[in-house]
Amino acid sequence: MFRWGVLSTAKIGREQLLPAIQDAENGVLTAVASRDVAKARALADRFGAPHAFGSYEEMLASDTIDGVYIPLPTSQHVEWAVKAADAGKHVLVEKPLALDAKDIAEVIAARDRNKVLVCEAFMVVYHPQWIKVRELVQGGAIGRLRHVQGAFSYYNVDATNMRNIPELGGGALPDIGVYPTVSTRFVTSKEPLRIQSTVERDPKFGTDTYSSTKADFGDFHLTFYCSTQMALRQFMVFHGEKGFIEVHAPFNAGDYDHHRIELHNQNHTEATVFRFPATRQYRLEVETFARAAQGGGDAVFTLEESVKNQKVIDAIFRASERDGWEPV
Repeated sequence: MFRWGVLSTAKIGREQLLPAIQDAENGVLTAVASRDVAKARALADRFGAPHAFGSYEEMLASDTIDGVYIPLPTSQHVEWAVKAADAGKHVLVEKPLALDAKDIAEVIAARDRNKVLVCEAFMVVYHPQWIKVRELVQGGAIGRLRHVQGAFSYYNVDATNMRNIPELGGGALPDIGVYPTVSTRFVTSKEPLRIQSTVERDPKFGTDTYSSTKADFGDFHLTFYCSTQMALRQFMVFHGEKGFIEVHAPFNAGDYDHHRIELHNQNHTEATVFRFPATRQYRLEVETFARAAQGGGDAVFTLEESVKNQKVIDAIFRASERDGWEPV
């Protein structure tokens, strides 16, 4: 069994990853670390973990864990991913791993010198609905792909929330803009060449709260918007010459809609629905990571993929400051 430790008591860990680890067939939650040992002990007791630590360093020095999950604020991801790798631990770190693609080089170096597995936690690439979309698109089910369209939005104006604090790495693009980009790249196995974008920032928070992006992949375009101050919505559509595919709850299936995709034919006279009931993408993520860390050879989201995806986000920000196209 892969022995997990979690670095902090953050909400996404409490609500998503720790229940997934608890349910996983090949892993167990062994330790929780927090700068407040009482919080660490309370969360450890909640999930049946035997160890609680009052500092991150103490847990990383412990031989009770094989790897760590890091849901710290974005601005701390690179620092603690490197520290965990240097402690000889495998590392699953929340997205976005970094706020600039060049910063990921430090994490890659730590991974390589310590011979550990380090991955950014993009759970969507382990969901069977996205594996099916990739199979359909690359298998020619919709003919030549011409356009991808998407959106991801929610409403959050809490000034104390890290998503609204620039110093902690807040903002819509780092938090949710990464999903339309990563899913399009995953489905098509292609990279964008250039970007056009508009980005709006909250006058009080200073974070980006809305962006509209057009990415040129050469053979097709991706257009999407994301916002932290709009009504709750998610969708992705892959439109080809012979049909199109709708992904109804592309990133948080089960919360925004059911786990389903629809394949429509050219004349809109037939639709094939693929459903994926009871799929738990976070469980699939932690199980795959654990197998790969223990030498199972499973495909994971690599740091090299992280660099490519972050380059797109970096280019979106640059493009928003000029007219015309910005190269990726």
